[in-house]
Amino acid sequence: MKSVKLILMMAFAAIGFTAMAQVNYDDPKYAKWGANAEERKQNMLNRQYLGEAVDNRQLNVAAGYLQILLEKCPAASLNIYTDGAKLYKLKINSTEDEKQKAIYIDSLLHIYDVRLANYADHSKYGADYILDRKVREMLNYRPEDRSGIRKVFVEALNASAKKNDGKPNLELATLYFGNLCDDFKVDSIAADLVIAEYDRLSPAFDGVESEEDVELKNQFESAFGTSGAASCENLEALFSKKLEAAPEDEALLNQAVTLMSRANCDSDFFFQTAEKFYSIKPSSETALFLAQGFQNRNEFDKAMKYLEEALAVEKEPAEREKLYVRIGLISFQTKKYDAAAAAAKEIKNINPENGYAYFILGQCYATSANCAEIKCQACYWAAYDMMSQAVSLLTNEPNIQESAQKMMQSFRAAFPTKEECFFAELQAGARYTITHGYASGVSTTVRYR
Repeated sequence: MKSVKLILMMAFAAIGFTAMAQVNYDDPKYAKWGANAEERKQNMLNRQYLGEAVDNRQLNVAAGYLQILLEKCPAASLNIYTDGAKLYKLKINSTEDEKQKAIYIDSLLHIYDVRLANYADHSKYGADYILDRKVREMLNYRPEDRSGIRKVFVEALNASAKKNDGKPNLELATLYFGNLCDDFKVDSIAADLVIAEYDRLSPAFDGVESEEDVELKNQFESAFGTSGAASCENLEALFSKKLEAAPEDEALLNQAVTLMSRANCDSDFFFQTAEKFYSIKPSSETALFLAQGFQNRNEFDKAMKYLEEALAVEKEPAEREKLYVRIGLISFQTKKYDAAAAAAKEIKNINPENGYAYFILGQCYATSANCAEIKCQACYWAAYDMMSQAVSLLTNEPNIQESAQKMMQSFRAAFPTKEECFFAELQAGARYTITHGYASGVSTTVRYR
């Protein structure tokens, strides 16, 4: 079998040599292979020999051809680099000698550097691709070089952003930021670098829609949230110094408010900063930050003040939807059920797929079950229906979804008994229109406890 294979290889080689003999190496299109016809022919042969030697695991022979090609014609073919990387990864995996392995790793990374010098502007496999591959090799073969990895990561991200109208590759950004957060955990870097990079990269994930991109966004946010860098203490220490130097800097105020709000900060510094930013640039977004913070401090009147101010001037339906969600939640929390139900209906009118509308309405309906009569108990049917809708829609809000599921269980436990329905002349599965409380006019289904 081996002899047959060898014969075939020799035959193909002979054909290749015959074809090469017919090539006009003086043609300018072959200039990248060498300074003259003879050199070009030899280097093209060397490229063929390199591929064959790698395939046949003749690694030292292959290394010799690779060195010649990198010296004589580094811009001649991408295959020089793909075979070169393959060659040194085979060498790395072939030795147990750590000193020798380190030399091979250096050679592997050097191949990417030479490739970058010659192919940075390639339309498909340019700087972004080369640096992406290099940093992944470093993560695999040289994970201890934390600062070096960070440097190449940043270069790769900058290259990908340059190629993609300023937006970095999301997978690479997620990988980089996760690595950065790991560095912080082992005290390799300061918190302000993590925070600064989060602020720089997070806009790239705004508005993502595909399942893959949403998952990357979740990983990105999770890395930040679990890093420890985003603590209120760290954020306050960072921004207090910066804002002391530039108290009117709108961009800095925006960054501080955004990050501290996401960290659920409720310090006096946060509120002073948020109110300062709101006074300079009032917006529904900042109003929501303030409302959330004041709600956490049980200062509900202040929270509602900002929400109502924003609602009075906000025209965008999507932003009004967010404001109504917060108004509905605060109104219910403060037992202002009329306002809560009204806000929930506004949410539903703007966006029928917003689970918060059903979450709030379900709770409002349940408050109407305030007597022992069937007309009151029937409100639990409607409340259950609303919560069921909330559970199905709040897939990106696991905590709220869990709360809705628990409420569904409690509502079901409060359904009228079979006997109570019998005396009211109601049968399971029949339609029933509620005539009481916030659920009045709602059509639902008769169910037993």
